[in-house]
Amino acid sequence: MVVSKKEKQLANLWDLTPKRNAEWETTDEGKVVVLVPKFRNPLLVKWLLPYLAKPYFRIKLDDVGSAIWQQLDGGTPISHVAESLKTKFGAAVEPVESRINHFLNQLERGDLVTMESSTK
Repeated sequence: MVVSKKEKQLANLWDLTPKRNAEWETTDEGKVVVLVPKFRNPLLVKWLLPYLAKPYFRIKLDDVGSAIWQQLDGGTPISHVAESLKTKFGAAVEPVESRINHFLNQLERGDLVTMESSTK
């Protein structure tokens, strides 16, 4: 049986436990705002960041993104995250696997999460 690249990515996704790699806060509505520093270079962080009025970019997540982000504790596997999304949002999050895959790829590209294998 031939497995497509997409199926392979989704199968491997279930073995991962992502961990947040950025500061964040919660709004009054329960949505997450991820705080991304404007500079990552250690010298710029030391010399410029303290003088900026707004040292962070603020990324506001929607309900689904907030629900995913809050579970990225480094101990919860993606399969549990998917099940909790199905329970909380029902058919509104379908196809949940590809939504989680896309969201985590975006976060990983921005260095906002680190991925670890749960099968060590």
